Amino acid sequence: MTDGTIEIEISVSWDDVTHVQAPPQQIAPGRNAPRRDQAYLIVLAGSMMGEMYKVGHERTIIGRGQRADIRILDEGISREHCELVVEGDKVFLRDMGSTNGTYCKGIRVSNHELTDGDKILVGSNTVLKFTYHDKLDETFQRQMYESALRDDLTKAFNKKYFMDRVESEFAYALRHHIPLTLVAFDLDHFKSVNDTYGHLAGDHVLSGVSEIILASIRVEDVFARVGGEEFSVICRGTDGNQGRIVAERLRSGVANKQFVYDGKVIPVTISVGMASVPNTGMKDAIEFIAAADQVLYEAKRSGRNRVCVWKK
Repeated sequence: MTDGTIEIEISVSWDDVTHVQAPPQQIAPGRNAPRRDQAYLIVLAGSMMGEMYKVGHERTIIGRGQRADIRILDEGISREHCELVVEGDKVFLRDMGSTNGTYCKGIRVSNHELTDGDKILVGSNTVLKFTYHDKLDETFQRQMYESALRDDLTKAFNKKYFMDRVESEFAYALRHHIPLTLVAFDLDHFKSVNDTYGHLAGDHVLSGVSEIILASIRVEDVFARVGGEEFSVICRGTDGNQGRIVAERLRSGVANKQFVYDGKVIPVTISVGMASVPNTGMKDAIEFIAAADQVLYEAKRSGRNRVCVWKK
């Protein structure tokens, strides 16, 4: 079996995003003025690329701090970087004294009225598009996002997205001394499942395991398929003790689930490795991933269906 992921290469420059033509606004029947639907911000470039946020409040703060309504952890973004302020039928972009400034259409702004299609640059490489969508537009945009960044079978993020996120999350955790945990696991004896029960049964198991994982983690955690039967979960703000609880919950959730395909019960367990930062001496995301993988294979060598924790 292949891992089923879809990897895309996107190179975005400021010239590219400032010259994308915005779609025309819809015209309400019988009226001359444009009908403005729900306002959104779509991330065109940066670690959160493809994400879509509703602008639904009078004031929406963008930044990397806890008070931000839209949290983006890319380089150069202040804790409270900028805000979107709704005044009647207008939306204004206002800088909040950010260190590196807020740019709209290539110009540094302090207070700027946004129009449909405006491109906003915050930090070093995060580009946001301000736009209006109706419900159909929103559904289409989300489907495009899902198909580009998620695995069809398991609904987990693909390896490309995982690598981008783990690098940005690791850098942020080290810079601000915030805990971060990486849980890596794979299915025990998965080849024998395919050989004994068939590949359709294997797909059934992969899908079922993913459902358990998605139901066991938080919305802000990143669940990714990084290989055929290999998965990882990035847990932001989670220290080693909390991470061990998460890892054990995932292991037991799979072990206690009865998988049945074509009337046959298929035994399924996972082996789990876990690593946490900061204060572990790891210098980059590659070492972080390697540490989790190392103890994952230790779990497999020592009997499978268990959790092993990386220690310095």
